Amino acid sequence: MDNITAGMAAKGAGAAVPRNHSNYVIPGLYDLSVEDTNWVLTSSFIIFTMQTGFGMLESGCVSIKNEVNIMMKNVIDIVLGGFTYWLFGYGMSFGRGPLSNPFIAIGDFLLDPPVGDALMGQIFAAFLFQLSFATTATTIVSGAMAERCNFKAYCLFSFLNTAVYCIPAGWVWGEHGFLNKMGAVDIAGSGPVHLIGGASAFASAAMLGPRLGRYSEGYDPLPLGNPVNACMGLFVLWWGWLAFNSGSTYGVSGAKWQYAARAAVMTMMGSFGGGFISSIYSFWRHGGGMDIMDLINGVLGSLVSITAGCFLYRAWEALVIGAIGSLFCVLAMPLFDRMGVDDPVGASAVHGVCGIWGVIAVGLFADNPIPLDTTNGRSGLFKGGGWYLLGVQTLSAFCLCCWGICSTFLLLYVINKIIPIRMDPHEELLGADLTEHRIRHSQIGLSRAISALAPIKVDLKNIAGIQPIGINPGHERSIDQLRAAEDKLQQWQSYLEQVSAPRGNIKMEGQSHADITFKPRTAGNVFSRRIPARKSISGGLYRPNNSEFPVIGQAPKMDKDPNFAWVD
Repeated sequence: MDNITAGMAAKGAGAAVPRNHSNYVIPGLYDLSVEDTNWVLTSSFIIFTMQTGFGMLESGCVSIKNEVNIMMKNVIDIVLGGFTYWLFGYGMSFGRGPLSNPFIAIGDFLLDPPVGDALMGQIFAAFLFQLSFATTATTIVSGAMAERCNFKAYCLFSFLNTAVYCIPAGWVWGEHGFLNKMGAVDIAGSGPVHLIGGASAFASAAMLGPRLGRYSEGYDPLPLGNPVNACMGLFVLWWGWLAFNSGSTYGVSGAKWQYAARAAVMTMMGSFGGGFISSIYSFWRHGGGMDIMDLINGVLGSLVSITAGCFLYRAWEALVIGAIGSLFCVLAMPLFDRMGVDDPVGASAVHGVCGIWGVIAVGLFADNPIPLDTTNGRSGLFKGGGWYLLGVQTLSAFCLCCWGICSTFLLLYVINKIIPIRMDPHEELLGADLTEHRIRHSQIGLSRAISALAPIKVDLKNIAGIQPIGINPGHERSIDQLRAAEDKLQQWQSYLEQVSAPRGNIKMEGQSHADITFKPRTAGNVFSRRIPARKSISGGLYRPNNSEFPVIGQAPKMDKDPNFAWVD
């Protein structure tokens, strides 16, 4: 009986399971037992931690003056992308309305089964799992648009990008989808998640154009803003990928727990093969040195490659698939640069190129996972299954790639008519953290950028007076007031000591009363001891009363030109 249940669950969206006590008729993939629901929910929670990994990786790859901006984009992806997924995205992928067709599902919008519905728990668990996939697909694009995309335009893109993911996800996983009906296999999303995300990343990077000065010194990668953050992001994504792939068995009942374990091990085996090949490539390319992005993206590319058939492979096959995917990735990154497609994090190569390979690899290496019906009884070409599965997988990769590129171009074209998608050049030079989020970093060359912009009279009033991070202006102001009070007290004490001394000690020959000077004492409490002046961003002195760019909150004087460079 357990095997029958597992087989029904693994059929995916192609088998419907009616429920007499439910307002919903849902695909068999969501016919979850209590233990299955627990597995799916736990996997969903872990997959959401991948947003942390994406944020750390992307912020580590961009310059410091844009690291907060890229983290804010990751937050927006969850907030706006998650909202629109509930609003209409889930219904476009798995809706069961009468108007559903092989291209798009229609129904189950604003999903909210009532209390008392026999399937309330299963529906919410399935929705949460699919939501974690949807937000991941949007986040992939944010890295490719880094350092020059208008934040407001990106918010609108994130709000609408749900449709770019959800429609093709329905093709592969929905019971209505034409690829699903043809027998396409994608267990955890090499195609619907990663290939769609990578194709969107390629289209958005190409449409935005390269960052200012990106290729003026050649095609070599730019320095990373924080390499440690990038490495930490890899580890968090590695961790999340285990839930991404193992959780896609949608449970542990029947035979599913065996394939969940196999998926986890094959995921790791694939990453081993990818890391090994990318290391060798990097040593060869750099004359014995290791490039951090070659290794990071090589491992990620191998993980993308193994995702579509994560429990359909033997161990050696997983190593080979991961190794080939990693090689494709590290070769594609410099190729895209030579094409003029500036992708700061390499998302187009990692998720796009390796997503194509991951989908096609199923048609070559897939086993028939008895007793599950994941492949509809078919095997890959190298397992004696013939050409059919390979043909369907190749068609899937082609359809998903074309959809991702074309729909993203169209979406960004429309958004650009409403809000310019590219930042102004002066905003790009100053950094999105300062111009979009009013966050001022230290030691990032801000003064040089402002001085360069001064002759062209760029309006900088909106950023004048922004306090540098790490300083409490209230505390600084209080300390200045205490120092002033202490100096005044010391002056009075000095004066009283002079006037109370014997007259002969005060007035010497030729000296009048007006010649008495007041000098503050240097000995006293902590406020009378001078503290060395703070260093500014540009290396000058810290000036709390600088009227052109006040640090302690003093408003700029309007009789002076706010466009002139200030010491910061």
